[in-house]
Amino acid sequence: MTVDTGITVQDIEGFLLILIRIASFVNVAPVFNMSSTPQRVKMGLSVFIALIIYVVAPIEIPEYHSVGEFSLLILAESVTGILIGFSAYLCFSAIFFAGRMIDMEIGMSMASMFDPTTRTQVSASGNLYNYLLLIMMIITDMHLFLLQALVDSFQVIPIGGVKLEGLYDTMLGFFADYFSIGLRLMLPVFAVTLILNVILALLAKVSPQMNMFAVGIQIKVLVGLSVMFLLAGSLPTMADFLFSTMRMKGMM
Repeated sequence: MTVDTGITVQDIEGFLLILIRIASFVNVAPVFNMSSTPQRVKMGLSVFIALIIYVVAPIEIPEYHSVGEFSLLILAESVTGILIGFSAYLCFSAIFFAGRMIDMEIGMSMASMFDPTTRTQVSASGNLYNYLLLIMMIITDMHLFLLQALVDSFQVIPIGGVKLEGLYDTMLGFFADYFSIGLRLMLPVFAVTLILNVILALLAKVSPQMNMFAVGIQIKVLVGLSVMFLLAGSLPTMADFLFSTMRMKGMM
């Protein structure tokens, strides 16, 4: 005795195409891509979101006539999901870049630590800014916006509609924004340390007997931490700037 469930092979393949894009996004996007999150949780979240999209908002699946064409569709959906998540991840990478540059300026470049969430060596300042930004992201429901951008991407970029020839220019734009955001975040500390270096150079000329190398290291650390403390009140503004960039990338 057979039971007709009304589910065809085309339905299953269409659901898999949606799932591929969402799973690729979840494994790259900030908040969702933490290595401490079990893979079962990531996969379960991806299946749950894909099921909702497939049932609530039916998506047109392009026709294909061979296994090779279906494989190309899978590759295109994987690239689309990675690109959407990577555009948001670059904004968080700019935080680590800015923190690394700040530590280099104030003489704390060797004070790196292992971040278990990303499994990489990160600077102390970058790690501090990263966790503060994650907290603000969750408080402002920015993670929900990322999910909404992912859902809307099926209307902007339909299944199999990604243009590979435009990915090169898009990636160049992402990396340009990456350096631009990082430099803007570390600019106040860089300006203060530049002025401090000029002052130390003048003191070295006036008093050659003073060991400016030993004195300068301590002063740089003290001044750099003081500037970071004074700029703590601007962290919401910095987070708003990053989130606005993520929204613009999400709507592209």
